[in-house]
Amino acid sequence: MKYYSTNKNTPEVSLKEAVIKGLASDNGLFMPAHINKFEPSFFEDIQNLSFQEIAFEVAKKFFGDDIPDNKLKEIVFDTLEFDCPVVKVTNSIFSLELFHGPTLAFKDVGARFMARLLNYFLDEQENQVNVLVATSGDTGSAVANGFLGVEGIHVFVLYPKGKVSKIQESQFTTLGKNITALEIEGTFDDCQRLVKTAFLDKELNEKLVLTSANSINVARFLPQAFYYFNAYARLKKQGILKNKELVVSVPSGNLGNITAGLFALEMGLPITQFLAANNANSVVFEYLESGDYKPRPSVETIANAMDVGEPSNFVRILDLYEHSHKVISEKIKGFRYSDSEIKAIVKKVYVETGYLCDPHGACGFESLNEFLLKDQVGLFLETAHPAKFTETVEEIIGEGKVKLPVKLAEFMKGEKKSIVLDNVFQFFKAYLLEKA
Repeated sequence: MKYYSTNKNTPEVSLKEAVIKGLASDNGLFMPAHINKFEPSFFEDIQNLSFQEIAFEVAKKFFGDDIPDNKLKEIVFDTLEFDCPVVKVTNSIFSLELFHGPTLAFKDVGARFMARLLNYFLDEQENQVNVLVATSGDTGSAVANGFLGVEGIHVFVLYPKGKVSKIQESQFTTLGKNITALEIEGTFDDCQRLVKTAFLDKELNEKLVLTSANSINVARFLPQAFYYFNAYARLKKQGILKNKELVVSVPSGNLGNITAGLFALEMGLPITQFLAANNANSVVFEYLESGDYKPRPSVETIANAMDVGEPSNFVRILDLYEHSHKVISEKIKGFRYSDSEIKAIVKKVYVETGYLCDPHGACGFESLNEFLLKDQVGLFLETAHPAKFTETVEEIIGEGKVKLPVKLAEFMKGEKKSIVLDNVFQFFKAYLLEKA
């Protein structure tokens, strides 16, 4: 499989080059040259396959031309040492719980897969690879833990100072070893800008091997398609989809997650409609409504992982559908919620159903609640464990009602180790040249 840039001003590259480079030399994002589709017969018996077996079949469609089956199977099965169950919330709305991995967030799937794939592509002749990752919370912890201790790879996690929860912060600032945490004075968009600028800096790229583990990297976002297929299989096995259409709601920030879902759709997965649930950072909602895309600085919300004012993967969605607003707005319907609305949703769902959403999943739930028709079943992505936002959630439902999982408690015991940097690229560049 060859990969091209969304800007289309650079030659196509191999999977290995796309994964190691992360970003194309013309500042575009890599896209697979074609999408391999499943035959309809695959979905007739998909409910009889395990999560790992389903993921392996999907991975072969993406990566089978470049990796031997036995090695790809090893990567997939090692990545998915945990489940992503479907849980009933109401008679028509189900939660796809993506928080059962090591860092209790959906990004564990893509980050663990990418770490193992990158390690496969590295050989003794290559220099140390430096992974640059910008995070608004969960990406940093998932990537840091996915790459922790992997030889030949050093990870630099850039995050906005004071704008991630203490629990999220502890998951990547306490690790040490080959993980360096950089607190950036600014927003997530500033962190993302520093990372993207680094990939385009000639001197940096001559002296260092740089790649990204954000969802701009094909090896990070494509594996997120795995759990869409698995969710369909689990719903089908329970008989829930009989004579029903499936609508999937995705809490949306940098758009990597919903882009992976759209790839699943284009591969043949029977999804009738996608919903993109935004917080107050609603540039995608506004594009879907008007056709005008106007990125702007992000604002801080209680659903911090969606605090993105210029989502990177928007260009992939544009490319996938040939920049057609008509097509995109048919595939995706947009919703947005303020902090006060999110709090009300979390409380209402908890009181009425007993199910506790995190602030992001709450947006996903409510968009289904507003959209669903009688002949439809809704699935929302519960992207992180509510305990990662304990202070916010307990302010809504009551103190002491969120139990801290053992995994998170262990992170909280560690000593914070981080470096504070201004959001000026020259400072970041100087640091990398000195430390990498």
